[in-house]
Amino acid sequence: MKIKINDKLIFSDKEPPKIIAEISANHCGNKKKFLNLIKLAHQNGADLIKIQTYQPEDMVVNSKKKIYKIKKGLWKNSYLWDLYFKAQTPYKWHYDAFKLAKKIGATLFSTPFSLKAVELLEKQHVKLYKIASLENTDVKLIDTIAKTRKPIIISTGASNFKEIKEAMKIINRYHNKVIILHCVSEYPTPLNEANLSRIKLLKEKFKNNLIGLSDHTNSIDTALASVPLGIVTIEKHFKDTKKNKSPDSTFSILPKELEILKKKSIIYFNVTKKNKKKKNNADIQNSKGKRSLFASKFIKKNGKINEDNIISLRPKMGIGAEFYFKIIGKKANKDIKKNKPIFFCDID
Repeated sequence: MKIKINDKLIFSDKEPPKIIAEISANHCGNKKKFLNLIKLAHQNGADLIKIQTYQPEDMVVNSKKKIYKIKKGLWKNSYLWDLYFKAQTPYKWHYDAFKLAKKIGATLFSTPFSLKAVELLEKQHVKLYKIASLENTDVKLIDTIAKTRKPIIISTGASNFKEIKEAMKIINRYHNKVIILHCVSEYPTPLNEANLSRIKLLKEKFKNNLIGLSDHTNSIDTALASVPLGIVTIEKHFKDTKKNKSPDSTFSILPKELEILKKKSIIYFNVTKKNKKKKNNADIQNSKGKRSLFASKFIKKNGKINEDNIISLRPKMGIGAEFYFKIIGKKANKDIKKNKPIFFCDID
């Protein structure tokens, strides 16, 4: 299976996973920092760079009622409106972001959170879309995105398989260019809650789709551990420096970590990828160095082969050492000199 974005960018389980750098709120409300993050992500190995397209009114009503107050976790005691207002990537920044991406040869795409956001992104000629975990039951939004017939990456945090299947039914009315991401919607995600075994379940339940990982842990360990499981993409939040104090900074990786993730994901893929060959070429060649049976003493014609007159030595020249017990008691049909290999034609 494969999903082609352009001539240089193809998602496939036959290739190393594509690395997505998610900028999200790490621009800290600063446009210059935002554009620089796009450059840094591209320079440090990101295959794709993702942003989020919304205004706070696309997400929630502006209210200070208790129901809109976050009760626990990283953003405890924040009101949803205030969090989204602070974290938003202003619509007016998008033109310069996509212009920059085109200039440096980067693939920039986004997660839209409203129909208006999809309309904005279509004007920027995005090549693919992301559907966020908490929006994967928003059937109108999913339908609007799917109608563009562009590839879709859909995240599955806080979701059951029924919800994922319903979202897939809508998308499949138009196409099946879909990558399903395993995701845990906990920020940051403790390593012991990463639940990578769910990748296997997603593969079993969605056999006609590619599977990836959206990772919210605060290291690259979980991401690398997912590579042998056959994922085709890894999404990690990305920040510029340790001093970054955005709402997402605690589960975001630095440029050097992004570079290491890119390089090591290729290594991990290459050393764990499926190989149709039963043996490597080197193993086939070196198997000739295994032991075979030699005469440890002079063996006369018609003499019996016994434990006192044979020995297993390297390399494999005659009868393999694995036949030791099978030739004990057999008769030699010719004289066999000491230290000579024994062949099947030498015995009856």
